[in-house]
Amino acid sequence: MVVVGALIALLVVLAVYAGLSVRLVQQTQRGVVFRFGRVLGEVRGPGLARILPVADRLRRVNVQTVTMPIPAQEGITRDNVTVRVDAVVYFKVVDPVKAIVDVQDYGFAMSQVAQTSLRSIIGKSELDDLLANREPINQGLELMLDSPALGWGIQIDRVEIKDVALPESMKRSMARQAEADRERRARIITADGEFQASARLSEAAQVMSATPAALQLRLLQTVVEVAAEKNSTLVLPFPVELLRFLESSTDRATAQAAEAARPDREVPDREVSERGVEQLELPQIAAAVELADGNGPSRAAPPRAA
Repeated sequence: MVVVGALIALLVVLAVYAGLSVRLVQQTQRGVVFRFGRVLGEVRGPGLARILPVADRLRRVNVQTVTMPIPAQEGITRDNVTVRVDAVVYFKVVDPVKAIVDVQDYGFAMSQVAQTSLRSIIGKSELDDLLANREPINQGLELMLDSPALGWGIQIDRVEIKDVALPESMKRSMARQAEADRERRARIITADGEFQASARLSEAAQVMSATPAALQLRLLQTVVEVAAEKNSTLVLPFPVELLRFLESSTDRATAQAAEAARPDREVPDREVSERGVEQLELPQIAAAVELADGNGPSRAAPPRAA
């Protein structure tokens, strides 16, 4: 009975010793052992890790990639615009000993460094770069975080700026700027189209000038196209040349009427000669009629020289 009791006691002691000297390390973790307060250089991998009871103490360190959001930071850009920027940092522990020994809380330390670096990068950047050209800013922020992180056994995988919050006045200004730019491009496109259309019309005019009937055919074709819409009013245009001809004819008729109405105008020689002939012939005819009415012979007097 004594031997059996001793064996049972020995087994219990061994079980307690095994329980105190064996620790479980997960696949996503690494174990750092402190023996009497001093760190051992060997890092325990995943699985069962043996330690000395009472003398050793095991610290587990997560080696997974950590996603740490950076709180929104308010700052003034290089072109004097107030913005609020938030970002996210992806990092992981590559040296568990440094992450445990060299810094008290590496997660809190990375958060503070990320916030100060984000404020610094906001002051060095312009608003257009924060909105449209973020890749160089992300790389610059990653380099700023790499310097202290390497000393802590941490590797920065990626840094991304998530959002840039602008004041309402700046949003309205940017909206007006975008609207003005779109209007400018629309005007340029319209002017370019008018220029190309005028060039084509000039070529068409040169072709129609060789055959004037082509202009009439084109006019009739336009009339047919307009007449297809029954609810439309057809306005037939007059050629400009016809209007100019009518205007010139009216001006000539008006000028001739005004010239004929002038009392002090000079009479041409031909008109004077015709009037002299009429004055000479009428008295001679009257004298001949008077002789015919009397008893004398009806003979005509010789014409007198005027």
